[in-house]
This record gives sequence, structure tokens and C-alpha cells, in this order.
Amino acid sequence: MDVIEYLMDSDPAIRWQVRRDLTDATPEEVTAERARVAAEGWGARLLALQAEDGLWDGGVYRPGWVDESRPMYDAWTATHFSLQQLVDFGADPADERVRQAVARVRERVRWDQEGAPPYFHGETEPCVNGVVLSNAAYFGEPADRVVQTLLAGQLADGGWNCWAEYGATTSSLHSTICVLEGLLAWEQATGGTEVSRTARLAAEEYLLARRLFLRRSTGAVIDPRFTMASYPVRWYYDVLRGLDYLRRARPEGDPRCADAIELLRSQRGATGLWRLENTHEGPTPFDLDGEREGFPSRWVTLRALRVLRWAGDDVV
Repeated sequence: MDVIEYLMDSDPAIRWQVRRDLTDATPEEVTAERARVAAEGWGARLLALQAEDGLWDGGVYRPGWVDESRPMYDAWTATHFSLQQLVDFGADPADERVRQAVARVRERVRWDQEGAPPYFHGETEPCVNGVVLSNAAYFGEPADRVVQTLLAGQLADGGWNCWAEYGATTSSLHSTICVLEGLLAWEQATGGTEVSRTARLAAEEYLLARRLFLRRSTGAVIDPRFTMASYPVRWYYDVLRGLDYLRRARPEGDPRCADAIELLRSQRGATGLWRLENTHEGPTPFDLDGEREGFPSRWVTLRALRVLRWAGDDVV
């Protein structure tokens, strides 16, 4: 089985993106495949898990059953990350099943704290708000309040850090990539503003000045985990996520991506596939095609191939 056959032997959520990004399928073929995401497979399964109150698993950021005495406990089954997953799947926002799900969130879901605002108004942490903004832009929800909160929280070095409210003055790649993705999605959906573009470009410079994973001071790897491909990415940064963002933000490329691209090339296995190298542990709604850490991954391979195609490689 060649690489494209391997990728196509999967869920519509992957197949439609393979057709769009790797096989130069016609728009009609891409649209027909994408239409299946909300009707069958992972997309339909995730939509079916939403309750009438708009929530997935009884909570907004964390599910309703999580022990609040364990504040650092990660779980990926609640509303925030379920919406992020629907965006990743590419569920068509115009599909009536998706429209109804998003309307429930808009009309019924508020953040978990007492007196908290509606979900699409965002909260305080930039890593959370960046994902909220991506979700809102994708589903066509107004998000000006989230944008203003994010712009007000940009740090002097160009990025963001979820610990800034506790005194952090240096940006985090985790927080910054979440905000970058959100700002780009919002600008593409609405046209953005000069202020938002200036902020986004400054944050891209923060990322590129570090060649996506290296310390400016020494050239050493910032964190070995940044070199390890993950999926789903949640709020975590890694080189592949950074490259996949820049593929969209800078179609013309940037020479400062060269080290990261070479790292990605080196991680391709003898079969032409990439492995899932880092799983972000925590309960999930269901398994995605049996993908396991240390084994070939359709999601990682799809994302890696479209990045390398952007870099000019003959990938398939």
C-alpha cells in the first residue's frame, strides 16, 4: 500500500484533506468527501455526544466529572476541545447538524465560573482564547471581544504566555501558537485589522527568530518535546504544528524554517510514514483509528506531507 492509499483508508475527516492538500482533486471531489464528515465516522460520532444544553461531557474546558481538587488534570472530552476537534476534522459549518451544534453552544454555554461570559466571548488565558478564536472564526461566530482580549495581552517580545497574569514576561510557544492560529483564522474569515495583523506578524517573528524550536542565545533545542510530532495538538506546541501554521500564514515560505523542515524530513520512516511521537495524555471521547504513540500515524503523516509539499518537496 502506498502512502496515499494508506491515508485514504481512513475516516472522511482525513480523506477530504488528502484530496484537497495532496492529490489535487477537483473542488467537487473535495466538497463531496468533506460533506461526509458530519454524517458518518468521527465527525458524526463527536456531534452525537453533545447534550441538549450545548455541552460535551458536562463541562466547558474540563468535563463536569473532573475532580476540582486536581487543577492540573487534563481531560479532552469537554466542549472547548470537542469544538477544536470538529474544526480539525473539517466538519462543514454550513451542514445543518453542525449549525445546530454551534447554535447550542452560542445560546446555552457559558464558562464554568459563576457569572462567566458566553463561550464565544472567551475567558482570560491566551492559550484558551486562541483556540476559542479559531473555533469562532471557523464556525462564523463573532469574536471581536476575544480578539481585543488577546491583543491587550501581547507581551513585549511579541508572543503570549498564559502565566502573564501571574507575572510572566517571556512568551510561551504553547500560548503563542494557539493565538497565532486564532488570529490568522479570524483575519481570513473577516479581513482582520491593521492592529491584528501587526500583532500576528510580531508573534510570527518571535517564532521564526527561534527557528521554531531553538534558543536564540545558544542554538540549543528549547524543549525536546517540541521536536516530537503530536496529534491531537490541544494547547501544546511542537515543530510540526508551527510549520503547519506557517504553511498557511506564509505561502511564500521563509528561510528561517529550514532547520525545522530538515528535522521533519529526517523523521520520515522507511515506509514513507511519520510516527505519532508524543501523546498528550488524558481521557478522550473515543479513539482515532487506533493511533498509538510510537507507531505510524495518518494524522501526523498527512500534516507532514502537506508541510513538505509547501516546502517544495515531491512528497508522493
